[in-house]
Amino acid sequence: MPETALETVAIAGVGLIGGSFALALRQAGFRGAILGVSSPRTIARALELRVIDEGVALEEACSRADLVYLAGPIHSILETIPRLDALLRPGALVTDAGSTKSLICQAGARLSRAQFLGGHPMAGKELRGVESAEAGLFHGRPYLLTPRRPEDLDTPAAVEFVEWVRRIGAVPKILAPEQHDQVVALSSHLPQLLSTALASGLGRQDCGADVAAAAGPGLLDSTRLALSAWDIWRDILDTNQEAILAAMDLFADRWKELRETMAHGVLEEDFRQGRAFAEMLRAQRSNNGDTSR
Repeated sequence: MPETALETVAIAGVGLIGGSFALALRQAGFRGAILGVSSPRTIARALELRVIDEGVALEEACSRADLVYLAGPIHSILETIPRLDALLRPGALVTDAGSTKSLICQAGARLSRAQFLGGHPMAGKELRGVESAEAGLFHGRPYLLTPRRPEDLDTPAAVEFVEWVRRIGAVPKILAPEQHDQVVALSSHLPQLLSTALASGLGRQDCGADVAAAAGPGLLDSTRLALSAWDIWRDILDTNQEAILAAMDLFADRWKELRETMAHGVLEEDFRQGRAFAEMLRAQRSNNGDTSR
């Protein structure tokens, strides 16, 4: 990689994603300063764990940073972006890690002193907080980038940021903001709701305790996402409702078809199609270098 112009990174929201991004940068060879903007408790813990070099207020972070990385909840990102324009260094790059992109990219487009480039690393855990951060979180995972215009990826700041995305082991994928929200409604938001529906539905049954006692790895795998925190998903559901409802309708129609086939025929072809997609999904992850389950 050529001589870096990126000397100072400010991370607003030093939790699982923001903390992991900081650790991943360090592991990838970044030698500049990493500033953290978070609650006093989180900053103290992040300093103790050597995730960041210094905790500062947002105003100071923006005045010093070449890259501002917004890693808080979606509504926090939406509230923060309008505050940035008067604070940023001219020529800085602002990016985010929000799970929905249309509203965030619309807000980012209003910045005049700096460039905004939407981003969404497809990585995470059920555990939260800087204590759960890890340098390898992004390795082999898609990192969705959502420029409003293709030429937004051609600026020196954006080119360097994308190179750092590759260096932390992630795989950059380019989508328009609206396309992103439609895709992740199917690839991420629908699986979450299916897992939540399964776990909450079984939990309501009188035999729920018996089901839990007799469960094997299939039910554990299927309900893993149900462990996710509501306060994170509240913002996602609120800012991508239309695409998520469309995804739910698509699955509801498929579920009805599956039930009808089971009642009057055999599900062999459905199992074949399901296996084919599951194999394609795993092959894609393997090609990306993702060795996690």
